[in-house]
Amino acid sequence: MPAMDTFNPLRDAVPPGEIRRALIIKLRHHGDVLVSSPVFSVLKAHAPQVEIDALVYADTAEMLTLHPAIAQVHTIDRKWKQLGAVGQFKAELALYRALKARRYDLIIHLTEHWRGAWLCRFLKPRWSVGPVVGGRNKRWRESFTHLQSHPKGAPLRHMAESNLDALRRLGIQPTTAERHMTLIPGAAADARVAAHLAGFGLLGGDFIHVHPASRWFFKCWPVERMAGLIGRLQAEGHSVVLTAAPSADEKAMLAAIQARLSTPAFSLSGVLSLKELAGLTKLAKLFIGVDSAPMHIAAAVGTPTVALFGPSGDKQWGPWGVPSRVVSSEHHPCRPCGIDGCGGGKVSDCLASLTVDDVLNAAHELLAS
Repeated sequence: MPAMDTFNPLRDAVPPGEIRRALIIKLRHHGDVLVSSPVFSVLKAHAPQVEIDALVYADTAEMLTLHPAIAQVHTIDRKWKQLGAVGQFKAELALYRALKARRYDLIIHLTEHWRGAWLCRFLKPRWSVGPVVGGRNKRWRESFTHLQSHPKGAPLRHMAESNLDALRRLGIQPTTAERHMTLIPGAAADARVAAHLAGFGLLGGDFIHVHPASRWFFKCWPVERMAGLIGRLQAEGHSVVLTAAPSADEKAMLAAIQARLSTPAFSLSGVLSLKELAGLTKLAKLFIGVDSAPMHIAAAVGTPTVALFGPSGDKQWGPWGVPSRVVSSEHHPCRPCGIDGCGGGKVSDCLASLTVDDVLNAAHELLAS
C-alpha cells in the first residue's frame, strides 16, 4: 500500500484507507468483463482492507469468480425478462436488497449503462465514479461524485488501461506490476481438463490450443485458411487441440475445419465450461485464435498468444500482458472499422487476406522465444 503521506495532486482524491466496501460494475460481454479484472487487483493492492464486490451479467460471472481480490460476485440474469413483470420485479428487488445490505463506500461504474447511475443514486455510496458519456444529461452527471474523462483525438489505448482510468480518476495510480489480468480456473476445472488431456495422451505444455470461432463470425478467419494452418502445424509435429462454444454455428465451423484435415485434430468442441477452457489454455504451449473471449482468457492465464484481427481494433482489444503477436492486414487502411463484414456482409476482406504463412510465422516466433 502506498505511503499515507504520498503527495497526490488530485484535490478530490479518495483516501484508499477509508474505503471499507466497494462495488465494481461491468455489464458487458465475457471478454469485456475479463479485461476489467485488473481494476479489482489494483484497488485491493492500494486498499488491502477493502471488501470488493462485482456486479456482472450472470453468464459472464465465471470470468471473475475465484478472483483473489473479489469478495462477492453479484449477477443480473438476462433471462429475468422472461419471468414476466412480477417475476422480474422480485428478482430486481432481491438484487437491490443484497447490494444495499453491503453498504458500499465506493461504486466504480465501468460502462455507460444507466443501471450503474441509478444504483449510485439508490445505494448512496460516499464516493462513486462513472464515465463521461457524450449527450448524457445532468441526471447522469450528478449520479457520480467523480467523472472519468476519455481523451479525444488521442491514440487508442487498451481497454484494460481505460478501465484502470476509473481508479486513476480517484487518485489511485496503478504500478506496472499490478496491471495484470486474472482468471482462476479452479481445482475442479483443472481436474476435468487433465482427464480430457489424458484421454488424448497429452500433458501440459505439449500442445497448441486453437479456438477458431467468435460469437461474431465477421471476426473469423476463413475455414480453409484455418485448416491449412492446423495442417501445417501438425506436419511440423505439433499436437493441436481445437475448442468451440456449444453453439451450433461454432461446432459446425469446427466440423468443417476437421473435414479438411488429413489427420483430425484433437477436439473438445462444445464440451468445456469457461473455467475449463481457461484450465485447458493454461496448459497449452501456445494459443491461436481470433478477437474473442478465449483470446483474452489465454492472456489472463499467461499463455503466449497469436491473435488474428480484422475489423476490430487490436490496440484496444489485443492480447494484454502476455507474450503475443497480432496478425492483421497492412493493406486495408479502413481497419479497424467495427463493421460486421465488408458492407455488412459478414465476411471481412481484411481477415480473408491474411495468409497461412502470416499466422504460422507469428506462431514460430512465439514458440522459439
